[in-house]
Amino acid sequence: MLGAGQLGRMLALAGIPLGYRFVFVDPTPNSPAAAVGEQVVCGYDDPRGHDALADCQVVTYEFESVPVEAAEALAARVPVFPPPFALRVAQDRLAEKNCFRSLGIGTAPFEAVGSLEDLTRAVANLGLPAVLKTRRLGYDGKGQFVLKRADDVAHAWAAVGQAESILEGFVRFQRELSLIAVRGRDGEVEFYPLVENHHQQGILRKTIAPAPELSVDLQFAAEAYATRILEHLEYVGVIAIELFQVGELLLVNEIAPRVHNSGHYSIEGSRTSQFENHLRAILGLPLGDTSALSPSCMLNLVGALPTREAVLAVPDAHLHLYGKSARPGRKVGHLTVRAKNEAELAARVAALQAIPGVSSGE
Repeated sequence: MLGAGQLGRMLALAGIPLGYRFVFVDPTPNSPAAAVGEQVVCGYDDPRGHDALADCQVVTYEFESVPVEAAEALAARVPVFPPPFALRVAQDRLAEKNCFRSLGIGTAPFEAVGSLEDLTRAVANLGLPAVLKTRRLGYDGKGQFVLKRADDVAHAWAAVGQAESILEGFVRFQRELSLIAVRGRDGEVEFYPLVENHHQQGILRKTIAPAPELSVDLQFAAEAYATRILEHLEYVGVIAIELFQVGELLLVNEIAPRVHNSGHYSIEGSRTSQFENHLRAILGLPLGDTSALSPSCMLNLVGALPTREAVLAVPDAHLHLYGKSARPGRKVGHLTVRAKNEAELAARVAALQAIPGVSSGE
C-alpha cells in the first residue's frame, strides 16, 4: 500500500482476518498503519519502496495525493488498483469536472482559472458567491476560498497561492450526500446506501447512514452516476462520490478513488465494511453485501480525544482511535453508534456529542 495513515490501518484490520499481510510505503516514521503491518519508511517514488511493493500480490493506495507517476511505475511490475488513470483524474479538479461533464453528469457551473485576469473573468461569468479551489492537493477545506464580494478577488487569488484553480458557482443545496460504491476485477458492482454528511470548516464531522428520508429515486440517480464513472475509469476497488442534493436533483462535487471517511460507519453499520469490500475487489474475491444493518452515525474525532469509558458507556457505541497525537484540525479517530430507529439514534448521538472531546458535528 502507498500510504500508511488511518485508512491503511483500517484496511489492514479488515484484511488480517482473511489471512493477508500488508506492506506500507510512507515517508513518515511510525505512521498509524505501522501497528498492523510492515512499514518501509521512504518516499513514494523511492526504488526501495517499489521493490518491497513489487513482491506483493497487489498494490493499492490509501489517499489520492500519492504521486501518480509512482503508481504508474508500480503498475508495470505488479497489479495496481484502483487504476492509476483514476488517480490522475481525481488529482486534478479541472480534469475531474471535465470528466463528469463528458459523461453527462451534473455539476456546479465552473471555469478554469490560471491568472488573476482569469479569475476576474470567471467571477463576471458565474457571479457571486463562488468558491475558488486549487486544481491540486486541496482537501478538508484546504486550498479553497469563498468569494462573496467583488473586492474578494485579489485576496482569493493570493489565498490559494496563485495556483492553477477552478472557480465554481455557489450551489444552494439542501444537503450534502455521498455514495460509496465498489467494483470488482470482473466488473461486479455493489452500492452502499446514500449517506448524509455534515461539515465544519471543510472537515467532515458527522455522517448519518442511511441518509434520512432517502427515496428510491435519489438512490437510483446516484447509482446511475456512479456506474458511468466506474465504467469510464475501468475502476477496481471502493470509490466515494460526493454529491449535493438540490431539490430532487443530484450534482456531483468530486470523487475520492479510495475508501472514504463517510464510509467509516460501515465497519459496524453494514454487513460488509467498505474496507473489506475494497480488499475483496482488488484481490478478485466476490464482493460482500453492502446493505445497512441498522440506522447508524459516524462522528469524527478532530483535534481531541474523549475518554474510552465515556464513549463505551453509550449503548452500541464503538470507538476507533488511529494512534495519532491530538492537535487542532487533525482527525485522530472516529465513533460509530447504531440504534433500532432514527429517534433512538438521535438520542445516542446527542449523548456522545455531550462528551468532552467529541465535536457537535453541526
